Amino acid sequence: MMTKLFGKMAVLAAAALTLAAPWAAARAIDFDEVRDFEEVFLLSAEAPARDRIEVRWAIEDGFYLYNNKFLQFRTATEGVVLGEPQVPPGERGFDELLGEEVEKYHGELRVTVPVDSVAPDVDTVQLTVRSQGCMEDVLCYPPTAQRIEVRLPPGGAEPPPQASAGLADTPLLGDYEPPALSAEEAFRFESIGLDPGTALLRFTAQPGYYLYVDKFEFSVAGADGFVIAGADLPEGVTKDDPEFGPVPVYYGQVEIPLRFNRPAGPAQDITVEAKFQGCRDGDICYPPMTRAVTFSMPAAPQAIGERRDAPPAPVAAAPVSDQDRLARLLTSNPWRAVLAFFVAGLLLAFTPCVLPMVPILSGIIIGQGDRLTTMRAFWLSLVYVLAMAVTYTVAGVLAGLFGQNLQAAFQNPWIISGFVLIFILLALSMFGFYELQLPSRLQTRLTEASNRQQGGQLWGVAVMGFLSALIVGPCVAPPLMAALIVIGSSGDAVLGGSALFALAMGMGVPVILFGVSAGKLVPRAGRWMDAVKAVFGVAMLGLSIWMLERILPGVVIMLLWGALAIACGVYLGALDRTESGASGWQRLWKSLGVMLLIFGVLEFIGAAAGGDDWQRPLAGLSAPSTGGGTAHEEPEFARIKSVDDLDRALAAAGQGTMLDFYADWCIECKRMERNTFPEPGVAALMDQLTLLQADVTANDAVDQALMRRFGVIGPPAILFFDRAGREMEAYRLVGYFDPETFAAHLQRVLEAR
Repeated sequence: MMTKLFGKMAVLAAAALTLAAPWAAARAIDFDEVRDFEEVFLLSAEAPARDRIEVRWAIEDGFYLYNNKFLQFRTATEGVVLGEPQVPPGERGFDELLGEEVEKYHGELRVTVPVDSVAPDVDTVQLTVRSQGCMEDVLCYPPTAQRIEVRLPPGGAEPPPQASAGLADTPLLGDYEPPALSAEEAFRFESIGLDPGTALLRFTAQPGYYLYVDKFEFSVAGADGFVIAGADLPEGVTKDDPEFGPVPVYYGQVEIPLRFNRPAGPAQDITVEAKFQGCRDGDICYPPMTRAVTFSMPAAPQAIGERRDAPPAPVAAAPVSDQDRLARLLTSNPWRAVLAFFVAGLLLAFTPCVLPMVPILSGIIIGQGDRLTTMRAFWLSLVYVLAMAVTYTVAGVLAGLFGQNLQAAFQNPWIISGFVLIFILLALSMFGFYELQLPSRLQTRLTEASNRQQGGQLWGVAVMGFLSALIVGPCVAPPLMAALIVIGSSGDAVLGGSALFALAMGMGVPVILFGVSAGKLVPRAGRWMDAVKAVFGVAMLGLSIWMLERILPGVVIMLLWGALAIACGVYLGALDRTESGASGWQRLWKSLGVMLLIFGVLEFIGAAAGGDDWQRPLAGLSAPSTGGGTAHEEPEFARIKSVDDLDRALAAAGQGTMLDFYADWCIECKRMERNTFPEPGVAALMDQLTLLQADVTANDAVDQALMRRFGVIGPPAILFFDRAGREMEAYRLVGYFDPETFAAHLQRVLEAR
C-alpha cells in the first residue's frame, strides 16, 4: 500500500514539473485520479521459441507509451544473452506535454526481443522491462521498471501459457497477492566442498524474491585451522530498492566460492555460518538472517595459504562505491543527505575545479572601485554563487534525466577561447592599459538608472556565475554522480536537484566569504589599489592559461607560464639595481621577482628539452637519451573510442581490465595522470591489469554512447572489469584520488577480479 502511495506521489511530482513547462496545455488532476502505472500499461510476455520473447503492453484508452531511451529490455538470468529489440514504428506527432515531436503507441504495443544465446539448462528467464508512458494531455509517469518471469519452451514444444507481471512481480488483475513465504522457504542455503581450499556456497531466492549483495558475511566453525581467506561474490543486478535506493541484488540462484587457508590434513566436516538479507519484490523485506550448514571438505595433502592463530573474522561482501553509498543515503534519508551534500560541497570548494572561481569573483569585486562596500561585496558574491548553484542544479538534472552532460558541451575550443579573451581584456584593464566602459552618453543614462536600481549589474554578475559553472569547472565527483544516479534511476528530479543545489551552495560558501572579505579589506584608492588590481590582473592571466591547458599542447602551456613568470619577475624589479638604502620591502619584492624570473627561465628550458608538464619543467632533461618523455615511467593505456572497441578489448584481455574515462578539459583527469598513475607503487599494480582509456574530449555521439552504456555522465571515472569481462561495479571510482588511496583500491580490485 505504501509503495503505491509513494508511486502516486512520484507521478504527481513528475506532473508538476510537466505543468510548469510554458508549452504544456494540461489540466490539473486530483490525487485519487492517478492510477498505478501497471494498471494502465498491462505487461505480459511469452516465448514462442527459445530464440525470442514476445513482450506485449495492453494500453488503456487515454494513455500512451513513448518510444524513447527508457524503452529497455534486460535480463539477470545466467546463461541468457538478449539481442536488439525489434520495436515497431509508432505514431509520430507533436506532444503537448514535452513540447517536441515524439513517437508513441496507443492501444497495444508488441516488441520482439531476440534471445541471442541461452544455456541448455535454462527454462525460465527473468526479464526486466523499463518504459515510460503518459496520460493524454495530463501527466507523464516517471521511467518505470517492471519485472516479469518468462518460461522458455523445450526444443520443439508448444509455447507456454502467457505470463504477466507488474512492478513487483505480483498479479496485475484484482487485489489478490499470494502470502509471503517464510524466510526458510524464500531463501535456500546449501554448500559443498569444491576442493581442499574452496567451498561452493549456493543461495537460491524464489521467483519474486531477491538477496542484497552487500549484506553477505561468512564465518567458519567446527574445524581446527580453517580460516576464511576470501569470498568471490559475483556481480549483482542494480535495483532501485524502496528501502536502500539503487543497490546490487541477486535474483534466482547464485553460487559463491569461499576460499580457505587451512593446514594439511584428512577430509573433515566444517560448519559455515552465513549472514544475509533479502526481500520480496515490491513490498516486504525480511530482517537479517543467519544460517549454518555443515558439509565435508576434501583432504589437503599440504597446507593451503598462510595459517593464522587468531580467530577468523567475518568476510564482508564487496565494497560499495562512494557514489552508490551517497545515492542510498539520498533515497533513504533525504534531509540528512541534503546536509551531507552541503558538507561535501564545502570540501569540493578547495579542489582545482572550484578554486578558479575565486579570481573571477575577485575581478568583479575589484572592478567596483570606490563604490565597493562590504554589503555590496556580499550581494555580488551571493548573486554569483546562486547563479552558479542554479546552473549546476539544472545542468545536473538534465544530465540525470537524459544522460547528456551540458557542461561537456561548453568545452568547445571556440567557447573556451572566447572566455579566455574576456579574462585577458579584464586583466589588461586592471593593469591600467585602458578602462572598459561604454560611450559617455550611454554611460550617463545607465548611471542615472543605476542610482535607482542596481539590478542590471547583478544580472551581469549572475551571467558570469552561469558561465563559470559551465565552462570553468566541469568536474564529476562522487556526490555529483550520486545525485545523477538517483535522478536517472528513479526519475526523482526534485530530490536529486535539491542535493545538487546543496552541493553547489556548499562549494560557494568559501567563495562568498572570500568576496565579503575582499569588500572589507581591499583599499579604496591610492597606489595600493593599483597594486591590488595588478595582482588580480596576474591572477586573471593565470586563469586564462589554466583554461587553455584544455585545448593547447603542454609545451605551449609551459611557454605561457614561463612568459607570465618572467614578466612578473621583471615587474617586481628582478633586473633593477638595488640601491644601498633600499627598504626591506623593496628587497623582499626583488627577491620574489628573481625567483619568478628563474622559474620562468626554467619553463623555457624545459619546453626546449621536450617537456610538456609545467609543474615539472626539468623532467625532460632527466629522460633517457634514446627516447623522449619524462623520467618517471607512466603506465601505457590502449586508446578505445566506441562500444565495439571496448567489447573487442575485453574479449582479448584475460587478467582484469581498467577503463579510464578521460578528456582534455577534465582537470582532475590530468591530475590523476600527473600525480597518481606515474607513482611507482601505483604503476606496478596497474601493470597487472589491461589498461584502456576512452578519450571523450570530443563528446560526440560515439563518446556519449560509450558513456551511456555504463551510466557515466562525464570524466573523471575509472571502471574495473574482472577476468570474464564483467564490470565490477562496486569498485568503480569517480573523481580524483591520491596515489596512496588509489594504490589501496587497486590492491582490493586485484584480489577480487
